[in-house]
Amino acid sequence: MAQREFHDWQPLCERMVHDQLEARGITDPHVLKAMRETPRHLFVPHELQPLAYRDSPLPIGNEQTISQPFIVAYMTQCLGLTGTETVLEIGTGSGYQTAILCKLARHVYTIERHNLLAERAAANLAQLGIENVDLHVGDGSQGLPDMAPYDAIIVTAAAPALPIALRAQLSEGACMVLPVGDNSVQYLERIRRCGNTWNVEQLISVMFVLLIGRYGFSQRATGAAGR
Repeated sequence: MAQREFHDWQPLCERMVHDQLEARGITDPHVLKAMRETPRHLFVPHELQPLAYRDSPLPIGNEQTISQPFIVAYMTQCLGLTGTETVLEIGTGSGYQTAILCKLARHVYTIERHNLLAERAAANLAQLGIENVDLHVGDGSQGLPDMAPYDAIIVTAAAPALPIALRAQLSEGACMVLPVGDNSVQYLERIRRCGNTWNVEQLISVMFVLLIGRYGFSQRATGAAGR
């Protein structure tokens, strides 16, 4: 179902923003505007598009999911973007979170370890005419050091601990938002760099897929939730 055929997406999206985001404390007007303007149904499989604006994650293939709208908005709001930032996203997934970030930041670098998902995400972003993004395929736990430092980093898979490679890629005063934990317990954390000190703030309980890679979990680990 292409966007032009899904005629009722805008009222569904508006209801999503009102009932799921504003009602739960999402107050950043720029985040709310980005969520209103981004057709979420384009980022899920054809047969699931009628469910795209519901308050739940949805499968996107490769045992990955697109996060529920509230989590996307909450993590984005926690970054406090003003439009001038260079952002690193770990875990492109469907590209939906990427699209939201691209509306709020100067430039977004995003990395996905699944080739097929990366190809689909690139097509989704191109369909919306989004150009301020560079998409890479690789081990997200190592980040993209060649483009560092970043003004903000967002990780959409749970790490066992704060990856030292990502920590080193934060610029002074920058923050990173990521889930930390395992298959049973995870908490969203916000880390801000102050010189050689990284201040950690624990936010809310979440459940994401696991971050697989050198500074994450091994390939044998499994998880369930997503981006």
